[in-house]
Amino acid sequence: MNFNIRGENLEITPALRDYVEKKVGKLERYFDFEPTPDVNVKMSVINNDQKVEITIPLPKLLLRAEEKHTDMYAAIDLVIEKLERQIRKHKTKVNRKFRQDDSLKYMFKNDLEPLAEETPESDEIEVVRTKKFDLKPMDAEEAILQMDMLGHNFFVFSDAVSGSTNVVYKRKDGRYGLIEPE
Repeated sequence: MNFNIRGENLEITPALRDYVEKKVGKLERYFDFEPTPDVNVKMSVINNDQKVEITIPLPKLLLRAEEKHTDMYAAIDLVIEKLERQIRKHKTKVNRKFRQDDSLKYMFKNDLEPLAEETPESDEIEVVRTKKFDLKPMDAEEAILQMDMLGHNFFVFSDAVSGSTNVVYKRKDGRYGLIEPE
């Protein structure tokens, strides 16, 4: 694997680089092949929070996780745990649903041992609540006001100009995002 390790407001020390390469390198055991030529790691310091983002592009799949912690090494460990959970989730999903020859099932090893602290998940995805409502035509600004008024972190609305269904959401940084169809 080729590591592209960047630091924002942080100098990447050789010890930090070795730790990341060692931890991410352990993910190779989940694959039947060399997963990717490039692993992108971005480490940053914002106030007292240490943030780590790891992106691993794979054929037909993108593994990505980010985590914040007061300690950079702990943040790296937490990100690796998230990536392992993603790999396990895709592996079980692949074994359960995708039986075609060109599916993702040939990407993962079959002898994955379960994590000790991981709780067994059911084989089925269960929808526990269905909600129906009318989409009122409005602009993004009005949708954000409605979302804030309701105390939600996202809001689905019909765009008054285009008539398409859009979503506004509150980002982790406190700002807002808009999702609209192409």
